Amino acid sequence: MPESDLFGKLIFYLIVLLFAVSAHEAAHAWMSYKFGDDTARLLGRVTLNPVAHTDPIGTLLIPVIGFIAASAGASIPLVGWGKPTPVNPLKWRNKDTANIMVSLAGIMVNTLLAVVSFAIIKLLMSTGVIGADTFWYVFNGRGVGDGTYAEPIAMFLNNMLIMNASLAVFNLMPFPPLDGSKVLYSILPDSAAPVLDALEQYGYFILMAAVYFGVFRAVFRPVWSLIRWMLFGI
Repeated sequence: MPESDLFGKLIFYLIVLLFAVSAHEAAHAWMSYKFGDDTARLLGRVTLNPVAHTDPIGTLLIPVIGFIAASAGASIPLVGWGKPTPVNPLKWRNKDTANIMVSLAGIMVNTLLAVVSFAIIKLLMSTGVIGADTFWYVFNGRGVGDGTYAEPIAMFLNNMLIMNASLAVFNLMPFPPLDGSKVLYSILPDSAAPVLDALEQYGYFILMAAVYFGVFRAVFRPVWSLIRWMLFGI
């Protein structure tokens, strides 16, 4: 891939990632505030400003390395995360419900953004504003090169769809420190708390091991296949 094309796709990817991660973390902060905890709000985290949510490693370093490696043919999922949103569970009303809703808030927002992006893509294809072939080429990582507005719009919407769907699935997994693991505190018996706390200490090592051994790739593959079938019937 020419360096100019790679750089352009990387810029699109980072813009969408920053927005998706910011929406995800802002949703956590907003939901926690709604249940009585103003910790994140007082720290300015109820915002879509990416500066408030960017983690140098999870939002920049690992996604950039993953993107470049994937562009070179490596089998690496394009994942990332933002700066953890601080919450104080002692301030929550209905603590179990609050824990589940706050943990799932980011996933719900990413799912909503993916659904909206999907609906816009289907609308543009069905009306002929942007042809299905353009979206097909972009979806498969190939440029159209026709010099029109269609390709960058298709690239942006495709990134929005795949990125937010991936983040929703990624964070739903029960690996510490992902959101899915936090829900376990409310649905498992109290006797499981020490085990969950121990796993939390080694969460990032577990996460990196799961990425390295292809766990996320195996989970994402059927999701991508489902999205492709819903868009193109293939």
